[in-house]
Amino acid sequence: MEDLSLHILDIVENSLRANAKHIGIRLVQNKKKDELTLEVEDDGDGMSEETRRRSTHPFFTTKNGKKVGLGLPLLAQSAEEAGGTLEIESARGKGTTVVAVFRLSHIDRKPLGNLEETMRCLKMTHPEVNFHFVFESTDGG
Repeated sequence: MEDLSLHILDIVENSLRANAKHIGIRLVQNKKKDELTLEVEDDGDGMSEETRRRSTHPFFTTKNGKKVGLGLPLLAQSAEEAGGTLEIESARGKGTTVVAVFRLSHIDRKPLGNLEETMRCLKMTHPEVNFHFVFESTDGG
C-alpha cells in the first residue's frame, strides 16, 4: 500500500464484511512523542482468539475462496517498517479495534494520502453505516 488512506480503506472493508454498523477511524499525530497512531474501531461480529492471533499472517484469511489475506499483514509491515507496532483487540460479538502506531518522523512512514476522498468513498458506497472520522494533531504538551 502506498499510503495510509489505502490501509484505512482496506481495514474498514474488513469491518464491513464483519457486519459493522458503526466504524470509528481516528488518526492522532503527536509531535512530542514522534508518533502517528491510526485506530479503527467497529461494532462488527468480532473475531475468535484464534482468528485474531492468525490475522496478521498473509496466508490466513476468512474470505471464502481466497488463500491469502493481506490487509492486516501489510498494515503490520508498514507500521514495523516505520518503527511502530500493530495491535488488534477483538472478541466475538464485541467488535474489533485495530491500532497501528508509526514513528512520525521515520523516513519509511507512509504518507497520509487522500483521507477526504477515502471517507467520501466509504460514506457514498455504504450509506447504511455510521462512520466517525477524527484527525488530531498535537505537539504533545
